[in-house]
Amino acid sequence: MMRLKIATILVLILWPMISQAQYKQVNDIPYTSSADAYAQERCKLDVYYPEDQKDAPVVVWFHGGGIEGGNKHIDGQLKNSGLVVVAANYRLLPKAKIDDILDDAAAAVAWTYKNIEKYGGSHRKIFVAGHSAGGYLLDMIGLNKKWLAKYGVDADSLAALVPFSGQCITHYNIRKQQGIPPLQATIDQYAPLTYVRPDAPPIVIISGDRELELYGRYEEQAYFWRMLKLVGHKDVTLYEMQGYDHGAMPQPAYKILKDHIRRLTAKK
Repeated sequence: MMRLKIATILVLILWPMISQAQYKQVNDIPYTSSADAYAQERCKLDVYYPEDQKDAPVVVWFHGGGIEGGNKHIDGQLKNSGLVVVAANYRLLPKAKIDDILDDAAAAVAWTYKNIEKYGGSHRKIFVAGHSAGGYLLDMIGLNKKWLAKYGVDADSLAALVPFSGQCITHYNIRKQQGIPPLQATIDQYAPLTYVRPDAPPIVIISGDRELELYGRYEEQAYFWRMLKLVGHKDVTLYEMQGYDHGAMPQPAYKILKDHIRRLTAKK
């Protein structure tokens, strides 16, 4: 217990010092060797990192956009925080298939495992986060271990999964391709709920206000949280950002992400 308290104190002392470091950003790094022209166009990532630091926590961030739009970005709340941030693009529907897109997300995380120490990050402290479609993708590759296993990475070695308002049933744009309307739920091989398991990494589920969220998204995430608890997952939490709709909820959620990075980094 005393060692844990000392580690926590050191993290809290050192975090502000790290946040005062100088930062660099490298853009449009390819993370796939695919010969597919669309993959070569989309499968690129940016790395934002503190200079002259080692063993820093890492956030891999996946953007939202319904899996059919959006582009990589690094929010200002993740900058100057002592974090290495990896923001990845991925292929999009309908030009790509969902299996290709999930493979892209896994490839971006695998690239991070293999390369992040060049940028001062630790492969033992990789937190995967994202909003909406990004949250859906990270849940899929973090819970269904086959996606990362293809690249020699154990999904359970992730420091945490942090979906911001991620779909937990089959994504509505996948259902749309099947002729299923957005309010008709499906849970199949493309639903994170299918892969609920007790031995997954820590999971921090963050939702917008249940009265303002998209298509009952809060209730999906609450059910996801409940199922994880019932199967025996030991480190899963659920937050509701009251007063914030689907698009606005990331702004207060970034603080929760950073708080849990501090908590779990202190444990390590």
